[in-house]
Amino acid sequence: MRGRDVVILLACLLIAVVLLVVAGMQLDPINRQREDMNLTINTPLENAPPSLAFATVAMGAFRGLVVDILWMRADKLKEEGQFFDARQLAEWITTLQPRFAAVWEFHAWNMAYNISVAIPASQPEQRWRWVKNGYELLRDKGIPLNPKSIQLYRELGRIFQHKMGGVSDDAHKYYKLQFAETMGPLLHSEDNNLDRTDNAYFTALIAAPVEWDQIRNDPNMAPFIQALKTADETFTEGKQFVQSYLSLREEPQRFQAAALAVLDAYRGTPALGRFDIFAKAYQLRHEWKLDPVLMQEVNQTYGPIYFSDPNRHYPMDWRHPDSHAIYWAVKALKVAREEEDREIDMHETNTDRIVAHSLQNLFRYGKITILEGPARPLAGEAPDPNGRSQVMRRDIFLSPDLRIFDSYNRTTLAIIDKHEERSDRGTVKSLRDGHRNMLKNAAFQFYQAGIKGYALNIYNQLRRLYPIDDFKVSLEQYAQKRFREELDSIAIYDATEMITAILTESYYNYAIREDDMAARQEQIAQQVYDYYMQKYRPENRIDLPPMRVLRYIGITQFLNSEPYPLYVRDGLIQRMKIEKPELYEQMEQTAEEIRRRMEQAGQTQGP
Repeated sequence: MRGRDVVILLACLLIAVVLLVVAGMQLDPINRQREDMNLTINTPLENAPPSLAFATVAMGAFRGLVVDILWMRADKLKEEGQFFDARQLAEWITTLQPRFAAVWEFHAWNMAYNISVAIPASQPEQRWRWVKNGYELLRDKGIPLNPKSIQLYRELGRIFQHKMGGVSDDAHKYYKLQFAETMGPLLHSEDNNLDRTDNAYFTALIAAPVEWDQIRNDPNMAPFIQALKTADETFTEGKQFVQSYLSLREEPQRFQAAALAVLDAYRGTPALGRFDIFAKAYQLRHEWKLDPVLMQEVNQTYGPIYFSDPNRHYPMDWRHPDSHAIYWAVKALKVAREEEDREIDMHETNTDRIVAHSLQNLFRYGKITILEGPARPLAGEAPDPNGRSQVMRRDIFLSPDLRIFDSYNRTTLAIIDKHEERSDRGTVKSLRDGHRNMLKNAAFQFYQAGIKGYALNIYNQLRRLYPIDDFKVSLEQYAQKRFREELDSIAIYDATEMITAILTESYYNYAIREDDMAARQEQIAQQVYDYYMQKYRPENRIDLPPMRVLRYIGITQFLNSEPYPLYVRDGLIQRMKIEKPELYEQMEQTAEEIRRRMEQAGQTQGP
C-alpha cells in the first residue's frame, strides 16, 4: 500500500472516530428531549413472565415483533372468552407500544363491556368499577399519549353514550346514578348562588384560576387556605387539598370538627365563594379532563333551547353520560379538522353518529330526577310487615327533554349535508333513516305533550323531507294511529315517556277546562301504566315509580313548561284547590315527601 493511501485511510478513521464521539455526546440531550416529549417507551413490564421481560429488553428495536405476538395472543383469548387474561396482555402491549391506539381501544372496551358483564348483575358496584376503569383508561392514559387519535376520543364517547347512557346493561340505572351523584357536586356553588342550570356558572368556571399556585399565592385566599391546613392535616397542597375541600363539603363527618368550623366562619365571604368555584373548576380540569371553555361551547351549541327564543340555550346537564359523550366527540372532530388534506374516514363518521345519537337520547330521557326511598328487601327476604326500612336507597328517573329537539335537528341536518358533499350514499341513507324516525317520534311526543304548534312544524318538515303515504294524513290522524301502534308495541323506556307526556297533556286540558279530554288522558295514562307493569315488571330493568310520583312529575313538567302561558299554569293550581282538593292534597303530600327526603339526604351529606 502506497504512503498516500495509508494517509487517506488514517484520516478517514480519525474522522469516523470524531463523528462517533460527537454523536455519543448528543445521545444524552436527545434522550432527555424524548423523555420531556413523552416519546420514550422503555417502561419495564410489571408482573410479566421472566422470559417475556427479558425478550422485551434484549430485543430492543425488535420489540414490535413481541407486540405482534402478544396482540395475536390477546385477540385469541378474546375470541375464547378469556377476558381477564386478555386484559393482562393488553396492559403489557400498551406499556410496550403506548402509541398503538388500537390496543388502548381494545383494552378499554374489554373492561367496560366484556369484564363488566362477566360479573353478575346482582353486584352492580363491581360492574360499575370495570366500566369506570374502561373510560378512565382512555381519558387519563390513552388519550394523553395519543392526543391526535380520533379513534380514542370516539371510543371514549361511545362508552358514555352506549354503555352508560343506554339500557342494554342490566345495571345501567346503577351506572347512571353513580355518575350523576359524582358529577352533581361539581355543578353548583351555594356560596355563589349558581348551579348547572345557569350559563353564568360555566362563565365563572372559565374565569377561575387554572393552577393551584395561582390560588395559593393570592393574598386574599391565603388566610382561608392556612386555616384549613391548621384545622385538619388532610389539607396539604394542590390536588390533595382540593379533593379534601370537596369531600368536606359533601361528607363533613370524615374531618376534624375544626375544619367544618373554618367553613362556618367563612360562609358568605368572597374568599369562600372564590375558592369554591376554583375547587370545582380545578376538579373538572384535572380529574375529569373537562375544559370549562369547551363545556360552555357545547352548552351553547347543543344545549336545550328556550322555547320563547330558540337562539338561546340552557346548559347541558353534565350529570348525564350523553353530555360527556358529546363533549368527547366534539374534541375528536376538532382534532380531525386540524389535519391537512384530510379525508373523512370511518372513525370521523362514527363520531358524527355519536353526537346525533346522544342528542336523540337526551331528547328521549335527558331530564334527571333523583329520589330517595326505602330499599327493597333482598331476594328471598320477607319485607317488613310494618312497611318500615332502616336502609334508604336513591333512585334515578329519566324523562324526556323536548327542549333538545332543535339542537338535534339542526346538528343532524348538518351531519347529513357534510356526508352528502363527499357522496357517501350508504352513510347518508343511514343518517336520513335515523332522522326520519326521530322526526316521527318528535312530532308524536310534542303532540302528546300538547305543544301542537311545534308538533305541526315537525310534521310538516317530515312530510317535506320524506314524502311517503304514511304522512299524507293530518297531524291528528297520524298521532292517533301512532298512539295505537305505540300501545301495542310499548318498549321499556317508552313507558315513562308516554305516561308523563299523557299526564302533562291531561293537566293542560284540565287547566283550559277541557275536562272530558283531561279525564280521558288520565285514564289512558293509568292503562299504559298497568299494561307496562304487567308486561315488563319481571325484567326489572327499569322500574316505574308509583303512579302518584309520575303524576307529580307530570304536573311539575307542566308547571315549568315555557310553551304553556303562565296564567294557564297558575289557573291549574287554582282549579285543583277548589274542584279537586283530594288530588291537590295528594300532590302536596308527594312534594313534601320528596322535599323531606332530599333534606334528610342533605343533612346526612353535609353542607
